Amino acid sequence: MEKEITAFQIDLQDNVATMLSEAKAGEQVRLIGDCHEAGLAAATDIPTGHKIALKDIRAGEDIVKYGVVIGRATADIPKGSWVHLHVMHSIYDERSSHLDVKTGAPKDTKYE
Repeated sequence: MEKEITAFQIDLQDNVATMLSEAKAGEQVRLIGDCHEAGLAAATDIPTGHKIALKDIRAGEDIVKYGVVIGRATADIPKGSWVHLHVMHSIYDERSSHLDVKTGAPKDTKYE
C-alpha cells in the first residue's frame, strides 16, 4: 500500500500549507482543510511539519498562514516548494535570519 502524503491548509487565504508527512520532490501531496485545490506535486523535498508553497510566491511577497501574514519571501518560491528560513524572513522573530535552516537553533549564540 502506497503511503498518502498530506498537507493541511488552515485558511483559504493561505499561500502555504503545513506538511503532515514528508514529501519527496515529484510526489503528489493531497491537501486537506480549507483548500482551493485537492492537491499539488511537491517541487522539492519537504520535511514533515514544514510549509509547502500553494502557489508561486515572488521575492518580497507575503507568506500567509492562519489567514495572516507570518513572513516575507526572500527569494522566488515556486509552487510546491519547501518554504522555510532559507527562502523567507519571519516578521514575528527578528532573529530568524540567525537560525539554522534545518534545526532552527540559533547560530549567533555560543553555548558552553
